[in-house]
Amino acid sequence: MLDPAQLAFVTDSIRRVAGEVVLPRFGQLAAGDIEEKSPGDLVTIADRDAERALAELLTRLLPGSVVVGEEAVAADPAVLQALHGGAPVWIIDPIDGTEAFVTGSPRFATLVALAQRGELLASWTYAPLLELTATAVAGQGAYLNGRPLTVARPAAGLRGLDVALPQPRWWAEPDRERFNALFLTGVSPAFFDTSGLVYVELAAGRRSAMVVNWELPWDHAAGLLLHAEAGGHARTAEGKPFNLAGGNAMPVAVAPDALTASLLLAGCSAQAAQPLEHRPDLG
Repeated sequence: MLDPAQLAFVTDSIRRVAGEVVLPRFGQLAAGDIEEKSPGDLVTIADRDAERALAELLTRLLPGSVVVGEEAVAADPAVLQALHGGAPVWIIDPIDGTEAFVTGSPRFATLVALAQRGELLASWTYAPLLELTATAVAGQGAYLNGRPLTVARPAAGLRGLDVALPQPRWWAEPDRERFNALFLTGVSPAFFDTSGLVYVELAAGRRSAMVVNWELPWDHAAGLLLHAEAGGHARTAEGKPFNLAGGNAMPVAVAPDALTASLLLAGCSAQAAQPLEHRPDLG
């Protein structure tokens, strides 16, 4: 879809927008620059301005393409319908980790992915203060600062497996039951702050697995391609690949291999919460 010069233009554009729009606001936000889209879900002037700037640059690069951005969808949910069409779609999260950005943490990133007809074609994850640039092109591998990435080696089972999970404050009641069931398998859980950076850590083999309970495409598109190109697997609760357009059965397991993903999903099931003698063998 994009030639090397165009891929480089996207990388440069993301860095430019971060440098000109996002970083000047880091640690400089006034009270009026921050809003809540919903309880606990923050948005800032930097999110909105960065998304607009990226949308203009990227659609100009690829005529006929459209944008599905987090802030555009917040303003008009109908924007999501572009994921059902045939035009190339730029999926943008201008600041993944807005809460971190607002509170002065460097753990935030810009996530961009290019998809068409539900297929991920290319992705970018840029964390400016951490000096991380992760990129992937379908069929061409995953890279972090120019170095190829490979996921962790598959584990023998779930006991002791390090699993990244969303923070408990984001769990609805069904999620609580599933994750508590997963804990019974003996996994070693850690609660993450931003999904985009966890995908980088998974693709680099620094973490083994992740289980998530939401399907917002801008949070997952860039990371899913990066992880897949590093050799990883992601499956929904129905055992299907993640559908960018939505309708995915939750939770979604992201793991180094298909077997570990299946074990994680089984561990989240009601059956896994039964007394020990009745649970499936999850390793």
